[in-house]
Amino acid sequence: MEFAFLFADWLGKPVWMWLGFISIVIALLVFDLGVLHRDNHEIEVRESLILSSMYITLGLAFGGFVWWQLGAESGMNYLTGFVVEKTLALDNVFVIALIFSFFAVPRKYQHRVLFWGILGVIVLRAIMIGLGATLVSQFSWVLYIFAAFLVITGVKMLWIGDKEPEIGNNPIIGFARRRFNVTDEHHGQDFFVKKPDPKTGKLVWFMTPLFMALVMVEIADVIFAVDSVPAIFAITTDPFIVYTSNIFAILGLRALYFALAAMIHRFQYLKPALAIVLIFIGSKIFIADLLGLEKFPAALSLGVTFAIIASGVIWSLVKTRSDTRGGDGEMQMQ
Repeated sequence: MEFAFLFADWLGKPVWMWLGFISIVIALLVFDLGVLHRDNHEIEVRESLILSSMYITLGLAFGGFVWWQLGAESGMNYLTGFVVEKTLALDNVFVIALIFSFFAVPRKYQHRVLFWGILGVIVLRAIMIGLGATLVSQFSWVLYIFAAFLVITGVKMLWIGDKEPEIGNNPIIGFARRRFNVTDEHHGQDFFVKKPDPKTGKLVWFMTPLFMALVMVEIADVIFAVDSVPAIFAITTDPFIVYTSNIFAILGLRALYFALAAMIHRFQYLKPALAIVLIFIGSKIFIADLLGLEKFPAALSLGVTFAIIASGVIWSLVKTRSDTRGGDGEMQMQ
């Protein structure tokens, strides 16, 4: 058959399912860059919320497809992974806001950094998830290491609280400034510019603060992936569900950023809720073993995860309802 390869198995699923997913992602990226954001402009909260709603709807719709095509358990595992990754992204939003503030990135160019950052994330997550899937398939006990790591991370998050990372003291920034040419001022949307070398006078390439911000955004994602990748593998070991739920949750991050950056102060109790979710997801592997279950029920896992996160969101909104900060969309940091 001419198209028989489409039904061949690749990482546990037919090739056509992977190609379909990749096609959707490419179409969304092209639509975003080529239609919605052909020119650099400031994204207001209203536009951010509309775009975020579109991405969330598409992510949930794909979850419906997974449910229909692969069954209820796979569908619930996808939704659990999607919800957890989306919530972990809130922490990422806060760090990205700090990065943009440190490098004084103009609002009209922030989407450019986030767009190229997302492309890097898609590749990095594929590599990390591929390594994770290989380890889990070869050594099943690795799942217990992932689970223990999640429990420890959750406890650490509860213990540390809302301590801000110090962007300026990051060794990557110091290394780049020592080893490469880096400008102190922005040059529009350019990541690199040619300027005279201060020593020789010859024209050489310089990194701009916009590119440094992009590098830091990518590094921040690698750090967050250390939490999110073990979290999704603790939910399911199916590479297709692991990767698709991760990417659909991340795709809307750049759109969601501009709305959340304006009201991140309203979600101050979400981080403890997320810490409890990580502890729960890590613990359920050990609980299933203690109860003699082959797997922790997917429906119960989704229900508990959603209930904890929803409680954190609702409690945050109630406790901060009189807080009027953040109307400028940049957490008043720039």
